[in-house]
Amino acid sequence: MKKILCILISLCVTAGVVSLAACGGDNNANASVYNILAIYEPDERTVTGTVDFDYYNSTDNELSDLKFNLYGNAFRENAKLKPVSQTYENKAYYAGKSYGGMEITGVENCAGWTVAGADENILIVNLPEPVYPDERVKVTISYTLTLAQVNHRTGVTEKTVNLGNFYPVLCAYTREGFMECPYYYCGDPFVSECANYNVTLDYPAEYTAASSGKAVSETETNGRKKGNYKLDGARDFAFVLSKDFQVLTENADGVEVKYYYLNDNNAQTSLSAAAESLKYFSNTFGKYSYPSLSVVQTGFCYGGMEFPALTMIASGLDSDNNVYTIVHENAHQWWYAMVGSDQMNNAWQDEGLAEYSTLMFFENNPSYGFTRTGLVNSATNAYRAYFTVYSQLKDEVDTSMTRNLKDYPSEFEYNNITYNKGLIMFDMLRKSVGDEKFAAGLKSYFENNKGKIASADDLCGCFIKSGTDLEGFFKSFLEGKVLI
Repeated sequence: MKKILCILISLCVTAGVVSLAACGGDNNANASVYNILAIYEPDERTVTGTVDFDYYNSTDNELSDLKFNLYGNAFRENAKLKPVSQTYENKAYYAGKSYGGMEITGVENCAGWTVAGADENILIVNLPEPVYPDERVKVTISYTLTLAQVNHRTGVTEKTVNLGNFYPVLCAYTREGFMECPYYYCGDPFVSECANYNVTLDYPAEYTAASSGKAVSETETNGRKKGNYKLDGARDFAFVLSKDFQVLTENADGVEVKYYYLNDNNAQTSLSAAAESLKYFSNTFGKYSYPSLSVVQTGFCYGGMEFPALTMIASGLDSDNNVYTIVHENAHQWWYAMVGSDQMNNAWQDEGLAEYSTLMFFENNPSYGFTRTGLVNSATNAYRAYFTVYSQLKDEVDTSMTRNLKDYPSEFEYNNITYNKGLIMFDMLRKSVGDEKFAAGLKSYFENNKGKIASADDLCGCFIKSGTDLEGFFKSFLEGKVLI
């Protein structure tokens, strides 16, 4: 995710890591499968859905329960955790405070179910019989999602409908069991394993749907559309709907790139940035996995948000920020969608790497006006300003990078630690090992962890194994001991 208000861009141009289970890869017959039917009703602001979930047990343990994250419940009126910080409330709630929620209306093929978790954010499904390793079990979950009027991942905006996290999502499995993800407003509180998706969306015909998956079929009857979409090897699935979309399309190395925009005087430049960055990242890190990519301008209180094969870009950004955000969110197709990480405890691992990948693209595409020197200086100046301010307020400033999202006291600190310090770390790493070893390390990281949830050790190890003594380098950054 990109938080433009807190990240300065310039035209000056581990310890405690959980070992997470591997995900199903592309077209993996052993992946879990989500078969989803969702019906959107604009007057009620509801999505009524059914998830036929076919679970494949890729763990080493027999399981008696399955746990699902109910991200939609973050927007209910009595939520303990606010989905939006006070800083962004006015920008998010454009029509005043608004609420929603996700109600589970039934679960079939189970011995029982409950809604639990730290903030009514977890659905626990008790299985009739244990499911053993390499076995499958099917459950059917029925739910109703009520959408708040909010410029956020899930909500009705002024001109769009954002359907991110619109269904119950299986919790990733760790050595401690299923990993529950409370909806903290700092960062992206999502850790998901890859699965195959078959999604049908029923919605009013006056809307255009941008989707994670490529449309397999679409019908229109009695003023409503029904589209069927498929996507394999994905951590989640999202839609954005609007009556006002204009659409441009470009082919990028066989991938259909679509730019859905509301008001962009430089739409062709935005589409070119999306297509060119996809080709650059494919050539630099490894081939893009999905058949299509939707880049979608929408109501959003931050700069942008990544989903597999779909990125949300906040409407109203100026031209430079719009292009920068498109490239940053596209980088997340590699460092989030295809190679996952523990965003709850190591947010720097995808955000810092996405920021540095963005720098690499602009460094090699100077026509957009950004330079490596300018971006590194911007991040360094912002980080030093943060450190100076906090040094005056506190006896000791915590600059550690490995920490849970709940341990960030503000988005200001989160952004400087994950984005700015992350970019600085990767630039210093590149200077230490040289361009060739740095590029090889990122290629190795992608190849070895595609379709998985990589640990911080997996990332660091791709550079350490090159023979360079980097253990101390990573430790000093991650533990907050390095001086910048």
